[in-house]
Amino acid sequence: MPETNRSPLPGQMMRRPLLISSLLRHADRYFGDRDIVSYGDDGKLHRYTYRDCHARTQRLARALEQRNVRMGDRITTLAWNGYRHLELYYGISGMGAVIHTLNPRLHAEQLAYILNDAASQYLFFERSFAPQVREIVAHCPAIRHYVLLGDDDALHGIDGIPNLISYEALLAPDADGWSWPVFDEDAASGLCYTSGTTGNPKGVLYSHRSTVLHAYAQVAPDAFNLSASDCILPVVPMFHVNAWGLPYSAALVGAKLVLPGPSLGGAALHAMCEQEGVTFSAGVPTIWLGLLNFVREHHLRFSTFRRVVIGGSACPPALMDSLRDQYGLQVIHAFGMTELSPLATVCTPQAQHTSLPPEAMRALLQKQGHVLYGMDARIADDDNTELPWDGATCGHLQVRGQWVVDAYYGHPPGSAVTDGWFATGDVANISSDGYIQITDRSKDLIKSGGEWIGSIDLENIAMAHPQVQLAACVGVAHDKWDERPLLVVVRKSGADVQPADLLALYDGKVAKWWIPDDVVFVDTLPLGPTGKILKHRVREQFRQHLRNQQP
Repeated sequence: MPETNRSPLPGQMMRRPLLISSLLRHADRYFGDRDIVSYGDDGKLHRYTYRDCHARTQRLARALEQRNVRMGDRITTLAWNGYRHLELYYGISGMGAVIHTLNPRLHAEQLAYILNDAASQYLFFERSFAPQVREIVAHCPAIRHYVLLGDDDALHGIDGIPNLISYEALLAPDADGWSWPVFDEDAASGLCYTSGTTGNPKGVLYSHRSTVLHAYAQVAPDAFNLSASDCILPVVPMFHVNAWGLPYSAALVGAKLVLPGPSLGGAALHAMCEQEGVTFSAGVPTIWLGLLNFVREHHLRFSTFRRVVIGGSACPPALMDSLRDQYGLQVIHAFGMTELSPLATVCTPQAQHTSLPPEAMRALLQKQGHVLYGMDARIADDDNTELPWDGATCGHLQVRGQWVVDAYYGHPPGSAVTDGWFATGDVANISSDGYIQITDRSKDLIKSGGEWIGSIDLENIAMAHPQVQLAACVGVAHDKWDERPLLVVVRKSGADVQPADLLALYDGKVAKWWIPDDVVFVDTLPLGPTGKILKHRVREQFRQHLRNQQP
């Protein structure tokens, strides 16, 4: 971080630290009657208000303090999107400890590694995750207490977990006379481990300052455009990059909040939208494919749902077109990652784009978008020299900003950046007006005969076929060309699309040497903990496919 010069004439404004507790206190004071609706992992519906949430969160924070949880202690959660998890979001960070969200979709060895690396002292978990917790207990000796997110009745039938108490029993009886502590806004607030790295997962340690600034940026009109008139459904899990920051942004603007628990199927999501008046949601493409298929099959519409953010991986143009043209949704493409808190860019049109013809507007909306204030981006070549913004030149995408990682948890300051820039691992171009388009992950580029082929374009073309559910394009071994593209496809139920049908889609759309050499149909594609296709596993499975086809 560059040194700053001390001004000879400092401003004379109040200095109040940007603390996460202030968001919930604000929501209680000015939007106290606004609903928070939560679907539990037991199927039960829970409804209360920001005022209720704040009161219970203070009881939680007081209880943790009474149990000698101190500033900087790591407290882990293994939970769905629910009201108790929301209380943990604010209570743990608010009293000065660090909330560490753990992804239940990881296998036991990874869970134990992450818990030990974080040196966590408490583990709060949902009843449905008791089997995973039981499996890792013997490997996590530092954990002092395990807390089941329920009442004492929910403890029945759970064995093999030591020092187990219920969440409701943990809460202090009241919080009379207790108030949120005030401390340095640069104090650590949250810890998330990224699944996008090789080797063991790496921790990203957020601060109160970075989290609150991220929430401010997220609600802006050219970002998610959130307000008190919205009803927000965070489909992205709270165990994945803080649900993209939405639990904080909702409190900042006083929006109604609907927490879906584990119910992420098309039927459940459509019912929530209609019953609760959802206006805005966010999640990965696979979630919206499921919802789209459900509403199509049942000839349904949306009454209030108007805006959806799609991120995590590139949104297939066919999905974007269907949601926009058939169901009237504003589809907002966004880009981010765990190391960026996660939001870096949002694709919303500007004044100069209002007169664009439909196809040009469609092409614009498929980009990852424009950086938010607080972020900066550039593309660079292999020698780390910045490349031009001409919409054609591709380079390594690098970012810096107020909520970008400087070092991974436990690593030396500045060790995650080079010359002040964090390398995202993406290849992208930037237009003259600052719109970023990611052409591929660096590790997913296909090198054929010394030339690069981008896999995302090939996948998007295949996904446009009405009988394709999912598609992945990977580079596989070839004796002459080193690598050639192979298209691996999941058909929709009852579909009979053939390889020739899909390969014909590429004629006139890409260079002939980009066209995949073959198409393989599979029942499923491997998905990672955040819903992304695990292309490295697809590559491993089919690495020798073309060689095996040769006589």
